[in-house]
Amino acid sequence: MTSIDRLTRLCPPPADPPPVDWDAVEATLGFRLPEDYKQLAATYGPGAFAGFIRIFHPHGITEWVNLTGSVPTTMQEQLQRDRAAGRPVPYAPRSLFAMGVTDNGENLFWITEPRDDPDPWHLTVNEARGPGWYTFNGALTEFLASVLSGETDVPQFPVTLRQAATAFVPSAPHASAPPSPGSTPLPPDTNVIREWARANGYDLPPRGRVPAAIIDAWTEANHAE
Repeated sequence: MTSIDRLTRLCPPPADPPPVDWDAVEATLGFRLPEDYKQLAATYGPGAFAGFIRIFHPHGITEWVNLTGSVPTTMQEQLQRDRAAGRPVPYAPRSLFAMGVTDNGENLFWITEPRDDPDPWHLTVNEARGPGWYTFNGALTEFLASVLSGETDVPQFPVTLRQAATAFVPSAPHASAPPSPGSTPLPPDTNVIREWARANGYDLPPRGRVPAAIIDAWTEANHAE
């Protein structure tokens, strides 16, 4: 059984994910993508696994979760600054391509070595608000199937993830459309929401999922501003 087959058994995909023009996507990025990622994106479309892990998609509903958006470049620049400041970055920043995020603010990266042969790429996860990194020696679909089945325990992920439903929840319909005028996309680091929540009197722990009510309150407040 392939890893994508195993994943679809754990998390049934939606009935009608949007088609992807992979030639256009790879031309925009300037490099080829792993075949297992293209299978994943074509099978599921944009959305979240277990309400926690969001893999970037060419039809991501905001720039924060769009594979061809600004986040991968922004993250590379941040990692270069971190390494220059002496903070631990276990791989050359330019070899790390951000392709996912959790609702707790951890980032998932491909280790793009060798650059011209994407199928063997492994992935690594950094800690949202700390120096920790975790590397998974396998492909993205293998990682998702292993984490969601409980076989792999990522130190940066909350223990409650293993108790969560393994369902895949698609993003809102017509996810390829740009956000409506005046909408407020979520920041890539949920620490922004956490800091706002504490400053506004919400009782919120430093780790774990940000409750939907607090996300809605942050969105409403920032839209109003």
